[in-house]
Amino acid sequence: MLSVESDRRRRPTLDTVAAAVGVSRATVSNAYNRPDQLSSSLRERILETARSLGYAGPDPVARSLATRSSAAVGFMLPQGLSGAFSDPALSIVLDGLASTVDGHDHSLVLMPGDSTGGPRPSIVSRAQADVMVAYSLPDSAPALDAVAARGLPLVVIDQPVLPGSARVEVQDHLGASLAASFLLELGHSSFGILTFSLHPDGVSGPVSHERRSAVPFRVSRDRLGGYLDTLAKGGVQPDNVPVWEARGSDRELGRLGARWLLTRTPRPSALLCASDQLAFGALQAARDLALTVPRDVSVVGFDDVPEATYSDPPLTTVRQPLAEKGRRAGELALKLLAGGRPPRPTRLDVSLVQRASTAPRT
Repeated sequence: MLSVESDRRRRPTLDTVAAAVGVSRATVSNAYNRPDQLSSSLRERILETARSLGYAGPDPVARSLATRSSAAVGFMLPQGLSGAFSDPALSIVLDGLASTVDGHDHSLVLMPGDSTGGPRPSIVSRAQADVMVAYSLPDSAPALDAVAARGLPLVVIDQPVLPGSARVEVQDHLGASLAASFLLELGHSSFGILTFSLHPDGVSGPVSHERRSAVPFRVSRDRLGGYLDTLAKGGVQPDNVPVWEARGSDRELGRLGARWLLTRTPRPSALLCASDQLAFGALQAARDLALTVPRDVSVVGFDDVPEATYSDPPLTTVRQPLAEKGRRAGELALKLLAGGRPPRPTRLDVSLVQRASTAPRT
């Protein structure tokens, strides 16, 4: 029986291929790592010989040790994978990021979050990645300290705002203002707001007037501020607008919050929801209470995920360019990998998409 060491000696190596082709070891290495250095005919001859010998290419671990580079981008999530992939907005952002990174021969390392609001610092400390992308992490996430301790470049999507990092975000306050203005123009004067927090200690429930300006998650804070500021300008006093904060962007939590809002007196004639997932929950809550959307209550979401076009009824919502957000983050990650400096924050436009979940107040 052959020993493990004997078996290793029998495996083809870079030198085996070089000897078979009659070129140097460096030339074979260039065929894999720097193809522009060789003629297409020579590179094809090398690769064909390698295939015939059963050589699969340079060992990625050995390459990483030699170059001190993993050619990988770490993607830090605020929650576990099951929760993350049930959020269609996150999935679209991730797809845009992955397609950009993969197009430049870099891999993507997913790091799910836990109760700290991000990956465990120990995972970040040993992750095989040269740049990190943080997706909507709380300001206090310990994973961010681990990134700083390693001295890795960082790209932030949405949250948090950190000095020295690259950042991609959307005009959250403006988007919320567009939604509130639209409902005011339709004649609504009684509102309820569904917002969310990704803070690890967050709980679902009504938001006090004192807490509204201190919602711990920047995206939620900006969207809530956009709603309340615009309603106030339209003559609706913020003290008269009930707000429910869900502990995450989840439709069942939206259903719970909307049921509370829709049983207030007076009952809101319009609900402003900080995400489409919350809005889908609100549509279900209205059905639970035998209310018709939009005759009894208008509902507006935020994101414009694909399901918004065929929900029942189709959802009026604020469109943010989710795929573009992911692509821009990927481009920034590649720029930092190449030694570039973090540019000014990238802020993407939003727009209001009118569908059948809203109607004039009669």
